[in-house]
Amino acid sequence: MTQLSLLLLRIGLGALLLTHGVPKLQRLFAEGPVQFSEVLGMSAGLSLGLAVFAEFLCSILIMVGLFTRYAAVVLTVLMVIIVFVVHGDDGLSRQELPLLYLLGFLVVLLNGAGKISLDHLIWGKKGSSRY
Repeated sequence: MTQLSLLLLRIGLGALLLTHGVPKLQRLFAEGPVQFSEVLGMSAGLSLGLAVFAEFLCSILIMVGLFTRYAAVVLTVLMVIIVFVVHGDDGLSRQELPLLYLLGFLVVLLNGAGKISLDHLIWGKKGSSRY
């Protein structure tokens, strides 16, 4: 049951976060100047590119269970930045969703992908706990 729970968590988190990543991917390749927040001293283009990497690519990696812990680290860091930097002064109403994602990605980070994953299929028991 634990393996199925990890699979459902990974697919659910990844799919829901993709709904935020796909529009950012489209915005990244749209014509005209980049409209995005400048975070931690990075340009709007770099901030958007890193958000796309995390929310689009890492979400897909989480869903299929490939390099799962690495992707979970990236997404955990992203959620911490969103909660404490981007929405640090906005209150719980704006922080609630990224906090929920943060908790989910921490669970994935701590547990790994589980046996129903590409990590386990490719690297076996030893490798699945590593990635």
